[in-house]
Amino acid sequence: MTERILPTPPQTPESAAFFAAAADNKFLLRRCTACGRAHWYPRAVCPFCFGATAWEEASGRGVIYSFSVMRRTEPQYAIAYVTLDEGPTMMTNLVQCDFDALRIGQSVRLVFVPSDGGVPVPCFRPAP
Repeated sequence: MTERILPTPPQTPESAAFFAAAADNKFLLRRCTACGRAHWYPRAVCPFCFGATAWEEASGRGVIYSFSVMRRTEPQYAIAYVTLDEGPTMMTNLVQCDFDALRIGQSVRLVFVPSDGGVPVPCFRPAP
């Protein structure tokens, strides 16, 4: 199966540390220093309480909350909402898998996939 080539994600000063860590195969999240909640997409201000946030390395584990397989395109691909073990739910791509075997609640693991510009993009594949 041919994998889809992902576009280069936009980078901002707020996300620069994320992409630098991704280049070293590390997955970072932001966690609020006031309320303690982690969130996705990385930003300097907590979306829950407007407190300051700090970077932390995440486990890269989660479960599929919802997914959709795009079958009317070549190559076919799957997008999903994955709920991370740390709490946030993120939209992502499911890669390196049999689309017919995907299930809601299935455990997944992070894998970085290079974009068309070489920048690593966080994606997920079924956990072994």
